[in-house]
Amino acid sequence: MIHKLFTWPLDTVVWAGKKVKEEADKEYFDVRQIQKKLANLQIMYEMEEISEDAFTEQEEELLQRYRRAKQIEQEELREELEEKD
Repeated sequence: MIHKLFTWPLDTVVWAGKKVKEEADKEYFDVRQIQKKLANLQIMYEMEEISEDAFTEQEEELLQRYRRAKQIEQEELREELEEKD
């Protein structure tokens, strides 16, 4: 009982941190958001608002996120299908 009283504040902070990370990951790996960012990046490049180097660097980072997001989607779908069996 006393242990819980002393660790409660820390447990709450850890729980809140996990929730914040979950939400940040959802946004960071949101396929639609990544697609929008890629489209905007392409437009910026075509309008010569960014250099080719900047475009290439940002595009690669977004494509890596996109691949990871699709991988996460597939893993979640696989888990859902396994749960149904």
